[in-house]
Amino acid sequence: MAELRVTLKKSLIGEQWRNRRTVAGLGLTKVNQTRTLPDNDSIRGMIFKVKHLVSAEPVEENSQ
Repeated sequence: MAELRVTLKKSLIGEQWRNRRTVAGLGLTKVNQTRTLPDNDSIRGMIFKVKHLVSAEPVEENSQ
């Protein structure tokens, strides 16, 4: 299953409550914190809503 590495790049100070709740839903609380999340439509929609606060990149899978 594909995964995304999501990192909070900007502070939530001054952001609307909707954006704060979306970032919390992604499991991010501190700046430069990174989470690995499944790549599905709901996660991508959350990332799209707060794309000005986070960065997302695909995780390369190790083939062994």
